Amino acid sequence: MIEQLLSLDENLLLFFNSLHTPWLDALMFTLTNGKIYVPFFLVVIGLIIYKFRWKGAFVLLLVALVVTLGDQLSSALLKPLVGRLRPTHEPHLEGLIHIVNEYKGGLYSFVSSHATNSFGVATILWLTLRKQFGWISIFFAWAAIFSFTRIYLGVHYPGDVICGALLGTAIAHFIYWLAKKLRPDWLPQS
Repeated sequence: MIEQLLSLDENLLLFFNSLHTPWLDALMFTLTNGKIYVPFFLVVIGLIIYKFRWKGAFVLLLVALVVTLGDQLSSALLKPLVGRLRPTHEPHLEGLIHIVNEYKGGLYSFVSSHATNSFGVATILWLTLRKQFGWISIFFAWAAIFSFTRIYLGVHYPGDVICGALLGTAIAHFIYWLAKKLRPDWLPQS
């Protein structure tokens, strides 16, 4: 069963990675870099602070907690613990992976920190702001696109991304549960 899942994971990776074209390579490489989203995030942060004042600052603190916990669990704990090589570092895939701009990522792939953090951010924002900002669910589309770039670029298997998304979502639910338990009056909705 495990061998079948790993084989499916590898085949899906090779399929998505094989879709490369020069314009898609450029787009995916740009979208995988978080810096491109800074203006959008600054506007969202401004809206949150403007609308909710100190409660907005509390939401942003929750976002920071989700990202910190997600990053530590995914990068510092799970990646070295599991030790699954990235596809770009896997010897038996050498020559099969289309590498964009010489980008291979770090050594280990499980779980995707990009997926963990982006789905964690999308989930905590949705949990805290969905009643006031109905559009906040757009962050799930961003998280999905941001995470897919990792598969397209060949630096993560689909399973790394799916498990990262689940981990980030679980972390966000835990942080939200904790906030509701300890300081429900500090949340924009409770």
